[in-house]
Amino acid sequence: MPAQPRAANTGEGAVLSLRALNRALLQRQGLLERTGASPVAMIEQLGGLQAQAPNPPYLGLWSRLRDFRPERLTELMQQRQVVRATMMRGTLHLVSAADYLAWRATLTPMLQRLFLHSDQGKAVKHMDLQALSLSGLELLSAQALNATALGAALQGRWPQGDASAMARWVRGVAALVHVPPAGVWDSHQQACFAPAAQWLGQSLAEADAADAMVLRYLAAFGPASVRDIATWSGLQGVRAIVQRLRPQLRGYRGPDGEELFDLADRTLPDADTPAPARLVADFDNLLLAHADRTRVLDARHKDAVFTRNGIVRATVLLDGFVRGTWSLQREPGATSVTIAPFAALKKPERAALAAEAEHCLATFAPGVTHEIRIESA
Repeated sequence: MPAQPRAANTGEGAVLSLRALNRALLQRQGLLERTGASPVAMIEQLGGLQAQAPNPPYLGLWSRLRDFRPERLTELMQQRQVVRATMMRGTLHLVSAADYLAWRATLTPMLQRLFLHSDQGKAVKHMDLQALSLSGLELLSAQALNATALGAALQGRWPQGDASAMARWVRGVAALVHVPPAGVWDSHQQACFAPAAQWLGQSLAEADAADAMVLRYLAAFGPASVRDIATWSGLQGVRAIVQRLRPQLRGYRGPDGEELFDLADRTLPDADTPAPARLVADFDNLLLAHADRTRVLDARHKDAVFTRNGIVRATVLLDGFVRGTWSLQREPGATSVTIAPFAALKKPERAALAAEAEHCLATFAPGVTHEIRIESA
């Protein structure tokens, strides 16, 4: 049995090193040791998986779960236990059906605010937006439609309206889900949308879920600051939420003195806990869920990971920190993993990354020729 991470000796108000924050994050994220949790349980533990592209959520679960079968996640989407939808900070996520129903109404004001501050928001702000949402839901209740078809149908009701902007409002603000096969492995066709309540057979919860969301975030990403929580969620008034939750929290200080919060009953692993080599998915919330990413990504490497056109590359973790990028490439009859480290690798590091790459290839490309390329720094 692998050794369990030692608990750090950290009391209320303790100053945490960067390495201590790193190990805490990896532990909460299931990246210190793969677990036997179910895909749904892991998705809920993580507070959802970033999902603007179809394949990263599969890779995100593979990096955290033992014996992960990609087809199982596809089945969960088809069975409506997991949904792909616009959620935190206005981005696409895979979340459990239960979390969607509990959280989505709380996110609606944030989604409205984000849209109305966008360029397309200017094209609809003069309209009766409640009527626009209701019309969109009515149309989609009759038939799942893609964005183009939805815009055309809405323009039939508002001939002078901007079809693209009207469809974008409904897609971004109304409670909708992406109907499979949109979002499943290797599916790149245009998404069709359905009302979430109809798709899931249940109404959205009306209770404010902000407190529950903050607590779930800290369980997955803590200790973290108010800025970090707001970055992940997109919610306003996070400081007031944290103050309300104070009796359930423990306070720390980060390396720069910033106040951090965590669940009061959570212990932190020792900062010297070994961290295995990992291949982390592109767009992974490991890199997106904090305002201060230095607990896992050195600022010097930011431009190598976050591209100008909005891509967040898949990353290599060595000793818990991002030390390179990687990609999975498939051609007829052959699949390869290419690893691009930021600096020269030691022999044990190369071996550990090669083992992870072979594990990835065996999971996602069984029965074809495999190749692993590790580039020179």
